Amino acid sequence: MSLQQTLQVFELLDSAYIDGQQVVDLFAAYPGVTASTKRVSGPKGRTDFVRIDIPGAQGKSNGGSAPTLGIIGRLGGIGARPTRIGMVSDADGAVAAVSSALKLAQMQTKGDVLAGDVIITTHICPDAPTRPHEPVDFMDSPCDDITMNDNEVIAGVDAILSIDTTKGNRILNHKGYALSPTVKEGYILRVSEDLLRIMEMTSGKPAVTFPITTQDITPYGNGVYHLNSILQPSTATDVPVVGVAICAESVVPGCGTGASHEVDIALAVKFAVEVAKEFGRETCHFYDPQEYALLLSLYGSLSHLRTRKA
Repeated sequence: MSLQQTLQVFELLDSAYIDGQQVVDLFAAYPGVTASTKRVSGPKGRTDFVRIDIPGAQGKSNGGSAPTLGIIGRLGGIGARPTRIGMVSDADGAVAAVSSALKLAQMQTKGDVLAGDVIITTHICPDAPTRPHEPVDFMDSPCDDITMNDNEVIAGVDAILSIDTTKGNRILNHKGYALSPTVKEGYILRVSEDLLRIMEMTSGKPAVTFPITTQDITPYGNGVYHLNSILQPSTATDVPVVGVAICAESVVPGCGTGASHEVDIALAVKFAVEVAKEFGRETCHFYDPQEYALLLSLYGSLSHLRTRKA
């Protein structure tokens, strides 16, 4: 199960005093798992980036060749103190990412070691600012998105799941989680059949996806509307990125408190863990390389969409 880990991490992060070191300490009891934190200060405050490495039996960290999965918990901040008391809706991505790492770490102690490495990143900020956005206000971040990508998008991974709260919109009106199409180097590709299969298997329900636009896969700060930052990692890497949106039927502001649903987060964690199992065994693919090569031959590169412009 993944609910136990989700509840444990939820309670840990739901504190005005939480920092990255406390998350690192959570993994001290798991040999082989490496956790580290780095504090970064920006014009709007500071945050602690956290990285957790779960080695695979045939992973690159052990001299093997199994592919590495990256899991990013994307968010502005886990709290908006002092204007809001408690953990905000935007924290779901961080809770899901750390819970996924905790589940994988505990699996190793019970003899269930994945084939490939898994690298989990997120950041911990209990007092992030907010900013206006339509239809409801967003959580802002103490640092800019370039710094976020520099610390969360890790070189050497072969694909990325970007988990983010995606409730502040009228596009996605489903309670639970949903998947985006695969994004790679400016192309919005078809939704991965393998990921749909895993979603249906783990949820016991039909798969749910959500639409994205060209605007959503361009860098923040260019003046165009973005659904949220769920696919910003795709602007900083050549590997395929899929958004895992934790969502609601109603429109919920990212700075809203009491708006996180532990069972929904746990479902996303279960999905991420199962993807990690299959990705390392190469039975789960985020895109079709041959079809992508055909697109490049027909229409050329779209990497210019990742270019940061004023």
